[in-house]
Amino acid sequence: MPEPLLIALGARVRELRQERAWTLRVLAARSKLSLRFLVRLEGGGTNISILKLAGLAEALGTTPVALLSARRTASPIVCLLGLRGAGKTTIGRRLARKLRVPFVELDRRIEEMAGLSLAEIFALHGEDYYRRLERETLARVLADARPIVLAAGGGVVNSPETYETLRRRTVTVWLRASPEDHWNRVLQQGDRRASDHPTAMAELKRLLASRETLYARATHTIDTSRLGVEGAVRAVARLLKK
Repeated sequence: MPEPLLIALGARVRELRQERAWTLRVLAARSKLSLRFLVRLEGGGTNISILKLAGLAEALGTTPVALLSARRTASPIVCLLGLRGAGKTTIGRRLARKLRVPFVELDRRIEEMAGLSLAEIFALHGEDYYRRLERETLARVLADARPIVLAAGGGVVNSPETYETLRRRTVTVWLRASPEDHWNRVLQQGDRRASDHPTAMAELKRLLASRETLYARATHTIDTSRLGVEGAVRAVARLLKK
């Protein structure tokens, strides 16, 4: 789970840099820190030594104490995981409103980046191309270094590199649901292909079983079948406060 102090430090550094209209390269030159290190620092994904902190503070015209004491309550990035029908969009939007942060669907960002729908991406280029876009799009979202609620694609757990990035850089939450609830929610979304396919329910159960161990590696698990939408939102919010 990301360390809140590092997230707050990264957000403060980014804010001070942008106030001065500096690029990361300018700050790297002034602080004598590498560009790669600063990218990770602003994303809350790396620790920093006292000497580097002192040099960074001097470059920004402040003090190490001021950098460390500012905004320690910054919210982390929350990433919702689960199969389609888990409630990622519904719960994600309500959670984002409660936390007063933006809601981002990774698949929608992928479509924007590709200029194609997900169905077209898979039909024209295949899964490997989609997974590459997924990695690149996630990197851009995380580089923005601001608190958000992020809904990841259902199969992101099958991409080891991408999933490890999510587990390291965000608070991952598996929205667990029964196969029946997954099924009913997909039908409510208007997907008639599922109801017309005689083996669709069996396939959903197989897919859920095959990914269960991977989903369980998330920081937290929330049972949406038991809690419902509003209960799940409150449960995630309580976990973040802790």
